[in-house]
Amino acid sequence: MARTVRQLDLIVETVIYLQTEGRRLAREQCQALGVTATQLNVLKLLDEIDTLSLSELSRRLAAQNSTITGIVDRMVQAGLVAREQSAEDRRVWKIRATEHGRALAARADNAPWELLRRALASLDRKEKETLVTILDKVARKIRTHVEGEVK
Repeated sequence: MARTVRQLDLIVETVIYLQTEGRRLAREQCQALGVTATQLNVLKLLDEIDTLSLSELSRRLAAQNSTITGIVDRMVQAGLVAREQSAEDRRVWKIRATEHGRALAARADNAPWELLRRALASLDRKEKETLVTILDKVARKIRTHVEGEVK
């Protein structure tokens, strides 16, 4: 029993360490680029996808439209993104990165993701499959618990 508790504590400590280091690396990178983490996430998304509606951006960032509107307003003022009315539906606003925003996104290397990818790449195929299965099971348990609390 004590061994099981120690193993669980080690797993939790490792997950917290990975999260903490990822946030530290992201914070350092954002400070160097002069943007917030959310702004960098927006720029990286737009760099991959090109243009997103405000509601799609809200969905992808799991945030309220009103929150994203404020973020986008500040990014427009900083010259990082442009807001354009959709030609198909004038009620829809499309967000795209400006040249300045695209250049900034290109300079950002997404350090936490790359560091974790390199570490995971060192695992063999079977270890990766096992890890994915276990993480999926843990995520489902947490999702069920969280959704149960919300209801």
